[in-house]
Amino acid sequence: MLVYTIRKLLTGAVVFVSVTALTFFLLFARGGYEIARSFLSDTATPEQINARAEQLGLLRPIPAQYWDWLVELVTGASLGRSYLTNAPVVDVLMNRSPVTISLLVVSLVLTIAMGIPLGVVAATRGGLVDRGLQIFSVTVQAIPNYGLGLILVLVFALGLHLLPATGFVPLSRGFGPWLATIILPSLAIALGSIAFVGAQIRGAMLDLMRQDFVRTLRSRGVSRRSTVFKHALRSAAPPTLTILSLQVIQIVGGSVIVERIYALPGLGSIALSAGNSGDLPVVLGVVAWIVVIIVAVNLIVDVLNGFLNPKARVR
Repeated sequence: MLVYTIRKLLTGAVVFVSVTALTFFLLFARGGYEIARSFLSDTATPEQINARAEQLGLLRPIPAQYWDWLVELVTGASLGRSYLTNAPVVDVLMNRSPVTISLLVVSLVLTIAMGIPLGVVAATRGGLVDRGLQIFSVTVQAIPNYGLGLILVLVFALGLHLLPATGFVPLSRGFGPWLATIILPSLAIALGSIAFVGAQIRGAMLDLMRQDFVRTLRSRGVSRRSTVFKHALRSAAPPTLTILSLQVIQIVGGSVIVERIYALPGLGSIALSAGNSGDLPVVLGVVAWIVVIIVAVNLIVDVLNGFLNPKARVR
């Protein structure tokens, strides 16, 4: 198991380096002179632009710049400084991360708490419940996250006045106020994942219920409830974990737009603002932090799959 975990850690490191290197090259491909000029007035002389580019370290080859950025990250946990405010990028990310992490956690909890039971009930009950899940799945997945977000705001915030339409209250100021500001955007992100997970669990459970071992258990007098929850659902655990890990990527991607709709000060909103203003270190820092979150979640899922399914360790 230790070798398996180390192999997955190395794979995660390769993914991190590959994604951040590609992002770095794309962001800095236009050259240090052009990047520096975007921060100066139109009256800036070439000498002033070159001086600014040299001050920012943009005149060196891009591979050398990326190597220095990576070494500084590994040795000093630093992501450089913002071009606009000169604030450490790490501080910017730490100030914004609680919002995005709150969205990720609540959305994932909603996906697990609603998607898995929906799939199991649809597979075991059939009939109207099964058809209802299929209709719900097709309908929700056809609407983008921002569309769902606007609908939820219109209904629950502007229509029923049950929840705030915008803003964020930190968890340190109370669980209730925090949940009130995070539940609508989390639901806007999670609805598509709930529908997808429910449909996938339904299919997996239907396949398992047709397996020989299930028919054998039933023939021996094992109750249907025990067969479903103690045997079939346990066998569906590894693919369920894989499905959930894929949904983490969907949730993180959806948070970028949803944060703008609900005026949440998270990583998505700062990434868009930094991209529009040309603050490349902040954009790169957000990408690196999101990759770390995704790699960490996938690593946890892979390790859990290794425990649940020993055959996975030999791959």
